[in-house]
Amino acid sequence: MTFRDLNLKKNLWNALDDLGYQTPTTIQAAGFNVMMSGKDTVGIAQTGTGKTLAYLLPCLCMWKFSKDPHPQILIIVPTRELVAQVVSEAEKLSMHMNVAVGGVYGGANMNTQASMVLQGLDILVGTPGRILDLARSGSLQLKHIKKVVIDEVDETLSLGFRPQLLQIFEFLPAKRQHMVFSATLSEDVSLFLDDYLITPVRVEAARAGLPLDKIDQSAYHVPNFLSKVALLRHLIDHAEENSKILVFVSSRALADLLFEAVEADYAELIGIIHSNKAQNFRFDTVQKFQKGAIRVLIATDLIARGIDVTDVSHVINFDIPESPENYIHRIGRTGRADKNGIAITFVAEKDVAALLAI
Repeated sequence: MTFRDLNLKKNLWNALDDLGYQTPTTIQAAGFNVMMSGKDTVGIAQTGTGKTLAYLLPCLCMWKFSKDPHPQILIIVPTRELVAQVVSEAEKLSMHMNVAVGGVYGGANMNTQASMVLQGLDILVGTPGRILDLARSGSLQLKHIKKVVIDEVDETLSLGFRPQLLQIFEFLPAKRQHMVFSATLSEDVSLFLDDYLITPVRVEAARAGLPLDKIDQSAYHVPNFLSKVALLRHLIDHAEENSKILVFVSSRALADLLFEAVEADYAELIGIIHSNKAQNFRFDTVQKFQKGAIRVLIATDLIARGIDVTDVSHVINFDIPESPENYIHRIGRTGRADKNGIAITFVAEKDVAALLAI
């Protein structure tokens, strides 16, 4: 199957051709007709399976030009980085369409964002808190919304955004279509879907929580922080020269501590991102990692869920994640686009139960 087999608008085919996209992923192909039917849809797909295009293509196909300045499509995501990523993808896909796309998130000037919204948008991408702030202020009118996408709903709920989501729903028209995407179907996610979606159709790219077959997974029993640092140095030193290594840690403090421990040895090769870093610093660091200017990126789970970097060769769990689901999210950053990947986990004595759960 190619994108030409989907019932897309010609200007979307042209955009896909310009971008070099030819073959839809499983979630893109399986979900397209379901979403085009207007039914509420739940997409279950791991990181790196093309979820963003999976909902943007039908949304853009169903979009109709209107002189009304208020958005028709609302896309809710958990992090600022994911806002930027989705806005970028929407702008690229709509390059041959007269579609206005904008993104809003906390930590940026609200007045500037309000002015952008008031100028008129067709698609609004945002984090729950900032969307709610703009709606309450009157800058954002949500009564014309026809499509509501909630991406990474599992992460959105785990971050405590359920109250904001429910309050946003109060501003929306009763008649609307939901497209909800998640990497996992936890009990919390299932209850949310049961309460607020109308007989949704479930579309799966793979069984929820199943590790990707193209990833070589291994674990090392390492007793303490210094031993972990020594092993990380060894792995970096022996990785291929063009490798991209994403290192996950459990907290911002530990990310800083690890960076300080290895920065002197790999000053030109290593970067760090977490929520205490300035927005511009984070975007710049991710860009450098994407382009290969730095080869090693230390990141916390929250930030890493909001970035999309291709060609990651290694995922190293410097700390074992708290849940098996987070492990799936982490290792899903490698082994993408038909390439093999390597996932390595450092396991201390206290982590044995977590390793068994994984």
